[in-house]
Amino acid sequence: MRTLEELTFDNTYARLPDVFYERVQPTPFPSPRLVSFNPAAAELIDLDLNEVARNDFAEYFSGARLLQGSDPIAMLYSGHQFGHYVSQLGDGRAILLGEIRNQKGETWDLHLKGAGLTRFSRDGDGRAVLRSTIREYLCGEAMHGLGIPTTRSLCITSGDETVYRESSESGAMLVRMAPSHVRFGSFEVFFYRRQHENLKILADHIIQQHFPHATEAENPYARLLHDVAIRTGHMIAQWQVVGWSHGVMNTDNMSILGLTLDYGPYGFMEQFNPEFICNHSDHQGRYSFQNQPDVGYWNIRALAHALSPLLEQTHVDGAPEIYEQAFTERYSELMNAKLGLTEQHAQDDALRKGFLNLMHSSRADYTNAFRSLRDFHQDSPNDNATIRDQFIHRDAFDDWAERYRERLQDEKSEDEKRKIWMDSTNPKYVLRNHLAQKAIEQAEEHQDYSEIDRLLNLLTDPFTDQPGMDAYANPATADSTPIVVSCSS
Repeated sequence: MRTLEELTFDNTYARLPDVFYERVQPTPFPSPRLVSFNPAAAELIDLDLNEVARNDFAEYFSGARLLQGSDPIAMLYSGHQFGHYVSQLGDGRAILLGEIRNQKGETWDLHLKGAGLTRFSRDGDGRAVLRSTIREYLCGEAMHGLGIPTTRSLCITSGDETVYRESSESGAMLVRMAPSHVRFGSFEVFFYRRQHENLKILADHIIQQHFPHATEAENPYARLLHDVAIRTGHMIAQWQVVGWSHGVMNTDNMSILGLTLDYGPYGFMEQFNPEFICNHSDHQGRYSFQNQPDVGYWNIRALAHALSPLLEQTHVDGAPEIYEQAFTERYSELMNAKLGLTEQHAQDDALRKGFLNLMHSSRADYTNAFRSLRDFHQDSPNDNATIRDQFIHRDAFDDWAERYRERLQDEKSEDEKRKIWMDSTNPKYVLRNHLAQKAIEQAEEHQDYSEIDRLLNLLTDPFTDQPGMDAYANPATADSTPIVVSCSS
C-alpha cells in the first residue's frame, strides 16, 4: 500500500492534444474538512488506509494541494440533453486531477467534482453542494454493492463556503473514480464540429486504453461500438431489474465504458409504477422508469451517428439492434433469477409481467415484494399469507401464485435451495430517498456524518440480513414529506 506521495500517475488523457480539455487548477475550499472516506475505493488505487488520519488529507481532495504527478484538466464534451443537441458542455464543475495506475496495472481517474470554475462552466459557479455530493457518494457504492457497473467515490470533503441553489447550502467536493470519464458526448462534440481527425484520435485512445482486443478486429471502431452497445444494454437491464431510475439519461451522462455515471435526480422505486419519474425537472417524463430501455436505444443510435465517419453504414444501423438484443437477453435472465427460476421457458415473460402488474395495481413496494418471494411455499399455500397480504387483489394473487407454483415444479425447484439463491438476487436494502435524506439532514444541520458511514457500510452488502438494520429495509412512511429531486440534486 502507498502513501499519498507514492501514488503512481499515468495521465494518458492529458497527453492528448489540447483541444480535448482545458488545463485548470482546482479552486480550494477555505478550512477544508473530511466528511466521509471510502476504504473500498482507496484499495482500488493502493492507498494506505492510514493516510486518512493525516492532517493534510482533506487539503489534497479539496483543491488546496495537488498530489505529486497529477495534471489537472477539465474535459471537453457536448451532448443531447432531453433530446436536443447542445454544442458544448464539458466539465463545468469537475476537474480530472489525473489517472492513477495501481499495482495490478489498472488505471483509475481521480475526478474532483465541485472543484470550481472552468471555461465549460457556462452560467454555473463550478461548485457542488453537500446534499448532491452525499447522494452521489452513497448511490455509487450502493450500485456497486448490487453488482451494477458504476463510478466509485474515494471521499467527500467540505469547507467554510456557502453555495447558492434554490437556497443557501453547504459546499462540498467529491472525489469520483472510474477507469475513464469519457462519455458519448465526448465523441459527439468532434463529429458535429466536423473534426473527424480528433474523433479518430479519441476513438484510438479509448481502444488502446480500454478495448485493446478491438485492434484485432477488421474494423476496430465497429468493434468498439459493438462492445459499448452491449455494455450499455446490460447496464440498463440491471437498472430496470432493481427498480432504479437515472433521471437524466442525456448522452453527456452516458459512459463509454457502460458505467452508471452522473448521479443527480436518481431514485429507487418504492411503490411500483412503470411511469415513475424521479426527476422533478423532467416535465414530459422522457426519462421515466419505463422509458429507460428506449432511451438507451436512442443514445446508442446517437453514438453510432457520431462515430459514422469511422464506420460503414451497416455498423451504424446495426448498433441499436445489438444494444436491444443485449438488453432483452440480460433483462430476461436477471428477472428470472429474481423469481428464483434457473431455466428459461416460453411462458416466463407472461409470468414476470403478471407479478409486475400485481405490484402496480396494489402499489406494492418493488424491492420488498421481490424479496418476500423467497418465502413462497410450493406445497403449503396457506403459508404464503405474508406475501399475499402485500396485494389488494387477493384472488388475482392466488391465480398468479398457482401459475408460479406450476412453473417452479416444472424445473423441480426446491424451496430451501431456491430461497438461498433468491437472497443473492433480490436485495433487502437499497438507497431509498428518505434514507439518503436523513444522512443529508444530519450532515447539513449538525455536521454529523455518522449516518453517511452507516449507510455506506450497509449498502456494501445489500443482500444479507444485517442485525439491527431491519428499519433500513422499510419504505418511507405514508405521512413522510415527499422528497423532490431535480437536476440541481
